[in-house]
Amino acid sequence: MKPGFIYIVTNKNNTTLYIGVTSNLPKRILEHKEKRYKNSFSARYNLDKLVYFEQFQMIRDAIRREKQLKGGNRAVKLNLINNFNPDWNDLYDEIKDSMII
Repeated sequence: MKPGFIYIVTNKNNTTLYIGVTSNLPKRILEHKEKRYKNSFSARYNLDKLVYFEQFQMIRDAIRREKQLKGGNRAVKLNLINNFNPDWNDLYDEIKDSMII
């Protein structure tokens, strides 16, 4: 089975959140940064700053977690980010070199 990740990206002002799932986190975040899908929600709202992620051994577990988070309220998401990345730094540079693209 493929490993999986869930992630949260935001804009430079940290006002809008997007939760996604992928099997290749560095590649997917790069797609957000390059606005690869011009008409997507993340491209329209300039969501390209990685502020949170979780890694799973199997993609199906990541998909299950994504659905759980998308069904939750904003306060839960903010709490996750604040505990994991209190300064809301862009984590892309940290993960791009440590994971295979």
